[in-house]
Amino acid sequence: MRILMVIAMALSVSACGTVTRGSNENVTFNSDPPGAKVQTSTGLVCQATPCTFPISRKQEFVATFELPGHLSQQIAVKTEVSGGGAAGMAGNILVGGIIGVAVDASTGATLDHTPNPVFATMVPVHTPRRPAKPSRLRRVPTPQV
Repeated sequence: MRILMVIAMALSVSACGTVTRGSNENVTFNSDPPGAKVQTSTGLVCQATPCTFPISRKQEFVATFELPGHLSQQIAVKTEVSGGGAAGMAGNILVGGIIGVAVDASTGATLDHTPNPVFATMVPVHTPRRPAKPSRLRRVPTPQV
């Protein structure tokens, strides 16, 4: 009976990162100037920045920003082990054991998105200037002396 209680306690504290950090992370998208449309390679769409989506911590993606009169921007968003995720993993090793480590690794609870927030500086499209039309100057006759 005592063994079952120890196992139950170990399972209840395993996957600390998954419990404390969750398997999703809020990722914020912003642009200068604001109001750009953002579409991620995962299919999420924001009609006008700024906006925020909950995204799976283990999901890497590309965000495409579009704004009329500006060049589109693509920004790759990667995942990396964060300080909080590493601490949760260490706690799992000490308390939760292999089960906690496996759960956190499979849910991505140890990961954070980078960059977050995702920021795009929109560059205006420079349209070439039309050459000035030659002026139609009238010739003024020179007075004869």
